[in-house]
Amino acid sequence: MDYYSCGKLLITAEYLVLKGAKGLAMPTKYGQKLSIKKNRKKYIAWEAYTCDNEKWIDCKFDLNFKLLKSKKTKTEFVYSLSKLLKNINVLSPGFAGEGLNISTNLEFKRNWGLGSSSTLINNVSNWLNINPYELLKTTYNGSGYDIAVANSKKSIFFQKKGDTNEITPARFSPPFKDNLFFIHLNKKVNSQKEVTKFLNQKNEYKDDILKINSLGEMLVKEKNQKIFNEMVKEHEEIISKIISKKPIQKVIFKDFCGQIKSLGSWGGDFILASGDTETPNYFSKKGYNIIIPFSEMKL
Repeated sequence: MDYYSCGKLLITAEYLVLKGAKGLAMPTKYGQKLSIKKNRKKYIAWEAYTCDNEKWIDCKFDLNFKLLKSKKTKTEFVYSLSKLLKNINVLSPGFAGEGLNISTNLEFKRNWGLGSSSTLINNVSNWLNINPYELLKTTYNGSGYDIAVANSKKSIFFQKKGDTNEITPARFSPPFKDNLFFIHLNKKVNSQKEVTKFLNQKNEYKDDILKINSLGEMLVKEKNQKIFNEMVKEHEEIISKIISKKPIQKVIFKDFCGQIKSLGSWGGDFILASGDTETPNYFSKKGYNIIIPFSEMKL
């Protein structure tokens, strides 16, 4: 049995989406496949492959989800898988049966931040017909917007309202999309660590959330790139003050002719650059070679 989920990018409301802000989220053409086979050998064999078909996880667990064998798999990944298997069993008791062979295949680099965890959780949930948000809650910190994107396969607005999620369609396809590019910053930020740190803050940021919600709604409708850039700049300034980090354009790309927006946990993963036809040359000259045009990233 095979299952597939698309990756995601959060375009607006990073961090604040955890506090109930309305975030604009976009599905990507890159995702992850999950393959399941029964083996009747009283163990669960788990293999994970990168987009270059390199095996980065290779381990076996008994039916109580204790590690039996591991080949060159980092301890942190073994621990995470064991925890995930236990949490899956709470929601779907006896799911492993007499044994399973599980394999995953990523279509994007592991450090891209497009949702290796969320696509896995969504695939597992589709396989076992369990609530993906419940599995997410017991396994990782997060708002759940990435699960919503994986299920909708379209751009959405996602907003947490108490114990429920409000998900509405959002048409995000600017007429100047040929001038929009996603650039990877050549490093990965530990999003779980950043999420936990932010959630520990007591401030609810009600006024900032109202501003961010309004900006997100206007961004998807804006047809003028100059005004779009002004909105992006305002969004950056709001988040900058909240997390006490300078916008990356002020730190690294001061001479960029256009507007840059951080995505995700700021400082790593992808940024969105609103520029022109020369934008790819600008970033490649600075040593950033993963440059994906909007139309090649968006599903």
